[in-house]
Amino acid sequence: MAMIVEGRPSTAGTAAVETGRSRRFQRLRRDKVLVALGLPGAIALILFQYFPLLGNIIAFQDYEPYLEITEAPFVGLENFSFLWDGNPAFLSAVANTLILTVVQAVFVFPIPLLLALLLNSLAGERLKRLLQSILYLPHFLSWVIVVAIFQQMLGNAGMLNTFLVQNDLPMVHVIGVPELFKALLTAQVIWKDAGWGTIIFLAAIAQIDQEQYEASAVDGANGWQRLWHITLPSLKGIVILLLILRLGDSLSVGFEQIILQQGPAGIESSEVLDTWVYNYGIVGGDWGMSTAAGLVKSVVGVLMVIGANKLAHAFGEQGVYRK
Repeated sequence: MAMIVEGRPSTAGTAAVETGRSRRFQRLRRDKVLVALGLPGAIALILFQYFPLLGNIIAFQDYEPYLEITEAPFVGLENFSFLWDGNPAFLSAVANTLILTVVQAVFVFPIPLLLALLLNSLAGERLKRLLQSILYLPHFLSWVIVVAIFQQMLGNAGMLNTFLVQNDLPMVHVIGVPELFKALLTAQVIWKDAGWGTIIFLAAIAQIDQEQYEASAVDGANGWQRLWHITLPSLKGIVILLLILRLGDSLSVGFEQIILQQGPAGIESSEVLDTWVYNYGIVGGDWGMSTAAGLVKSVVGVLMVIGANKLAHAFGEQGVYRK
């Protein structure tokens, strides 16, 4: 802010402002190619990510698809009644979502790190690249194909039970069993995305100074000691960053994956927030309520990211953004 001297901005303050503008203009001219390359992406982000946020006004309206947004009557917080009415279906969806979030955080998140450490320990580069390719491939399959593969393998008429029946052994029921549904979802996520998640950790491991390993080997440190005192501490920052980003998306536990298998497992054991919004909002025709639920979920996700980032700052880590 420019300093005021006898009711007028000081010359030094005005010069500082002009200097700042000049520097920004110079940087834009210097990086004009990069700005031009990033401009289409920025425009697409604004049009398809930020501009649609205006549609959240539906959460406060009695919206009908055949009405314009400006014509829908305003109902205030009526669409948020599911938060305080104690709706059993909503509470069940919240409980299932939280359980899946915790289970996948405990069992899914560490798998890519472990795979990256194992792949990095391999001596042969050809074998390492081959294993990387095999592990990455499931990521490129859609959930429709992944679910179909698991049904063909573990279904009542699948490959496993066919083998058991042919050998006079009892069948193993996995698909459609409510008690095993969350374990099935977790196994599918691990099989599909664990290999892809190793890319980030392998890149982070590649950035570790190799002289640290050489110096520790000279000092007599074995492989486990080098892993514990060099590799893992060097990965702490990226692990915290990924955990924070995962928290922001923690309430979204796989709509497409779950909706494809919801019929055999039953609503009670498989309903999560995203499927609840779809079943009771979109299919049920309550557009305002579905938008309200999505808005609440987004706000909670943002608050979780901010809180986790502040916690990371308290432990001396940079997190998603600096203080």
